[in-house]
Amino acid sequence: MLLRLLASLGRAVITGLAGVGEFALYAAATVSHLARPPFYWRELGVSLMQIGWFSLPVVGMTALFTGGALALQIYAGGARFNAETVVPSIVAIGLTRELGPVLGGLMVAARVASSIAAEIGTMKVTEQIDALTTLSTNPMKYLTLPRVLAATLSVPVLVAVGDAIGIMGGFLVGIGRLDFGANAYLQNTVDFLEARDVVSGLVKGAVFGFIVAVTGCYHGMRSRGGAQGVGRATKRAVVASSVLILASNYVLTEVFFSA
Repeated sequence: MLLRLLASLGRAVITGLAGVGEFALYAAATVSHLARPPFYWRELGVSLMQIGWFSLPVVGMTALFTGGALALQIYAGGARFNAETVVPSIVAIGLTRELGPVLGGLMVAARVASSIAAEIGTMKVTEQIDALTTLSTNPMKYLTLPRVLAATLSVPVLVAVGDAIGIMGGFLVGIGRLDFGANAYLQNTVDFLEARDVVSGLVKGAVFGFIVAVTGCYHGMRSRGGAQGVGRATKRAVVASSVLILASNYVLTEVFFSA
C-alpha cells in the first residue's frame, strides 16, 4: 500500500512537472515568433479592442470600489493610533503597488483567459486549427501571438487607468465620508507617491497580461473531447492564470521592494 501511494504521488509530481515544462516551452515559442514574420496586424487590432477596451469597465468599477473600501478600512485602523492622516498616502501606495495590478490582472484573467480558451478550444475541437495549418497559416502566429502581444500591451494601460480611478474612489470617500479637505488629500497623495510605486505596478500589469493570454491560448490549444473538453480548458485557464498571477506578484514584489 505504501508503494502504491508513493507511486501515485510520483506520477502526480511527474505529470505536474511535465505540464509546467510544456507551458514554459509554449510561452518560449510564442516569444520566439515575435522576431519572425508574418505579422497579422488586423488580428492584433481586434485583440487590443477585445482585451483592452472591453475590459476597461469591469477594471474601472473594481478599482473604484476597492479604493473607496480601502480608504474606509485604513481610516478605521488608523483611528486606533491617531494616524488618520495616512489614508491618502496608503490608498495611493496600496493601489499602485499591489491592489491595482493584482485585482486588475485577476479581473482580466476571469474575463479574457476564459474567453481565449473557449474560443481557441472550440476551434481546436471543430478542427478549424487543422484547417489553418492546411492553408499554410501558422496557428501560433495567427491565434496566439496577437492575443499575447495585445494583452501584454493593454493590461498595463488598464492598470494605470485603474490606479487613477481607485485613487479617485478613495478621494471621494475621503472628502465625502471622512471629512478630509480636497486639497490636503490630493497634496498628501502627491507627496508620498513615488515613481517606483507606479512603475512597479505597470511592469506587473505587463507580466500579468502575458500570463493571462499565454495561459488561455495554451489550454485552448490543448482542449479535446468536444464541449466538455472546452469547458475543462476554460476552467483550467482561469484557475492557472489566477494562481500564476498571485505567484508572480510575490516574485516581482521581492524584485522591486526586497531592499
